[in-house]
Amino acid sequence: MHNQVNAAFSATGALAKHIDGFNAREAQLDMAKAVTDIIEQSGALVVEAGTGTGKTYAYLVPALLSGKKVVLSTGTKNLQEQLYYRDLPTVVKALASPLQLALLKGRSNYLCLFRLEQHYNHVPMQDDKLIQDLSLIKKWSAETQTGDIGELGYIAEDSKALPYVTSTTDNCLGKECPVYEDCHLLKARKKAQAADVVVVNHHLFFADLALKDTGFGELLPNMDVIIFDEAHQLPDIASDYFGEHVSSRLLLDLCRDIDVACKTELRDHPQLAKVAEKLALLVKDWRLQFSADSTRGNWREAYQQLPMQTALNRVSESIEMLYLVLKSSLGRSEQIDNVFERLVQIKLRLTKLTDMQQDGVSLWYETTRLHVSLHLTPLSIADKFNAIVAADERSWVFTSATLSVNNGFSHYTAQMGLQQAKTLLLESPFNYAEQSLLCVPRFMPEPHQPTMAKTLIDIACQLIAANNGRCFFLFTSHRMLQMVAKQLPDLIRQPVLVQGTTGKRLLLDQFVKLKNAVLLGTGSFWEGVDVRGDTLSCVIIDKLPFASPDEPLLQARSENCVRQGKDPFFEVQLPQAVITLKQGVGRLIRDVTDRGVMVICDNRLVTKPYGEIFLTSLPAMSRTRSLDDAITFLKQIEQENES
Repeated sequence: MHNQVNAAFSATGALAKHIDGFNAREAQLDMAKAVTDIIEQSGALVVEAGTGTGKTYAYLVPALLSGKKVVLSTGTKNLQEQLYYRDLPTVVKALASPLQLALLKGRSNYLCLFRLEQHYNHVPMQDDKLIQDLSLIKKWSAETQTGDIGELGYIAEDSKALPYVTSTTDNCLGKECPVYEDCHLLKARKKAQAADVVVVNHHLFFADLALKDTGFGELLPNMDVIIFDEAHQLPDIASDYFGEHVSSRLLLDLCRDIDVACKTELRDHPQLAKVAEKLALLVKDWRLQFSADSTRGNWREAYQQLPMQTALNRVSESIEMLYLVLKSSLGRSEQIDNVFERLVQIKLRLTKLTDMQQDGVSLWYETTRLHVSLHLTPLSIADKFNAIVAADERSWVFTSATLSVNNGFSHYTAQMGLQQAKTLLLESPFNYAEQSLLCVPRFMPEPHQPTMAKTLIDIACQLIAANNGRCFFLFTSHRMLQMVAKQLPDLIRQPVLVQGTTGKRLLLDQFVKLKNAVLLGTGSFWEGVDVRGDTLSCVIIDKLPFASPDEPLLQARSENCVRQGKDPFFEVQLPQAVITLKQGVGRLIRDVTDRGVMVICDNRLVTKPYGEIFLTSLPAMSRTRSLDDAITFLKQIEQENES
C-alpha cells in the first residue's frame, strides 16, 4: 500500500490532478506513511500534526486505499459534517474510490416519528411558539428522507419542541415501537453498518462503546480501522461516558410520559397520574436546594447539607411509590413498560450517586436554570480504554494539532492507557518566526489583582486601533468576558461581537463579513475556529488557561495525585493548560500567507519556572515584551496589505 500512498501524494498523483493548488508537504507524507504502517500492522498511533500539515488528507488517503472498514470520529457535529460533506467526497473523487460512505449522528439528531405523533396530538403545554414549531416539524416529517434534525434550519437550535420529537435511550421503545420499521435512526444505523467508511463524533462513539446505547455495539465489531481527529478531546469525553449520571430532566421526562399515557391508554388509572405529578413537584423542590445560577460543584460536599439530603430522600421515597404503582400496571401499555424500565435504571444510578464511600471516582453536580444533574466520573479511564484497544487486531489512530506537552506525549498516552502506542510529532510547515510575533506585555498586574480588567482593556484598545479590529479577544472566564464586553464598545469605533449573544456560526459569519470586528469569546472559540487571511491578524488571550482549582473533576484528580505521592500541578493542571493554550494560539496562523500578533497578558509565562514548558510547547514565534513592537508589527502588516 505504501507505493499507492506515495503515488497519490506525488506531484503528478491523484490529489494534485483533482484538487486545485494541492502540493504535498513533507510532514503530510510522513504522517500518511505512519498511518499506512499502523493500518497494515494494527496497533495504535498517536500523531500531533501542527496546523497546516494537512492531517485530514494524510489519514483519509491511506484509510480509503486500504479497502478496510473505517470509523472516522471527530470532535463536534460541525467537524463531522465538514469531513463528510467536504473532505471525504474530495478525496473519494480524486482516488476514484468505490467505497460506501455513511454519516451517523447521535439519536437526538433524528426525528422520532412516534414521539412527534404523540406530542402533536397532545401538546405538552400551551405555548404558541412550541405549537408553531411542532406544526413546522410535522410538515417537514412528510418530506424528509433522513429525518436529520439538522435539515430544520428554520427552527431554533434550542427550540422547546425538539426534545418532544426526538428520543433518548431512556424513552425509546425499540422493537416495541409501533413505527419501528420506519425509524429514521434505525435506517441511519443500518446504512452505517453496511458502509465501508462511517463518520461519527466522539460523543456518539463513546456513548455506544460504554454500552449506553444500542446499535453501535453491532457496528464496531465489523470495523478494522478507527481514526480520531481532534483526539485531544478524548480523555474528558471518555471519562464522562465511562461514568454514570442521573438528572432532574430524566425524571421529569418520565413523569411527562406517564401523564401522556394516562390521557390516552390508561384513562382509568388516575392514581398513577397523581403519583407521577407528586414526583415531578418533589424533583423541582430538589432543584431549589442548589444555587439559581448555572454552576458545577462537588456533590460529596453538597450532600452533607441536611436540607439537601431531606429533599433527595423525598424524591427517592416518591420514586419507590411510583415503582410500586407502575409494577401493578405492567403489560397494559408498551409505553408504561418502557417507563418502568427507565425508573429501575434511575433507581440504580441514584443509589450509586449517593454512595459517598467510593474511591477512584469524582462525584459532582451541574445545574442549569431549570435542571440539576449528578455525575459519577472515574478518575482514570486508562485501564478500561487500554483493554478496548488491545482486545482485537485493529488499527487505532489518534491525531490533533495539540497532543504533546513539552515536546512529549507521556501525559496523553498515560491518560488514555496508550503506553504501547507509536508516536509521531510533526511540526507545522508555517514559518512562525517570520509570520507571527508573540508578545507578553511588561508591567502586567497579577491575574487576580483588581486592576487586571482595566489593564487588559487599555492594551486591547491600543492593539485594536493599530489593527483596525480584526481581532479575537479570548478569555478564560465568563466573568472577565462580561466585564470587558460592558466597557469595550464605548472605547473603540470597531464593532464588538460577544459570545452568547447569538449562535457561534452566526457570530463567525458576522466577524468575517465585517472585516474589522473584535470578537470576545471563551471556551468554544479557543478551538475548532478557522478564520484565514487578513480578517484575523491579532489574538489577545487574557491569561494562562488553568482550570479553576474547584472544578470538581480536576479537584478529585488532584487529590488522587497527592495520594499517589505525585505533584497535582505538574501532573494534572499544567498539561491540561498547555494543551488549551496551544489551541487558543492555533487560531492566529491558519495559512502559509497569514500574518499576525499573539498577545498573552500573563506575566507568569516569563516569571514562573513552568512558563518555559508553555513556551517550549508553542510554535516558534518571534517574541517580545514590548507592546510597541507588537503595534509596529501590526501596522507593518497593514501597510504591506495596502501596497
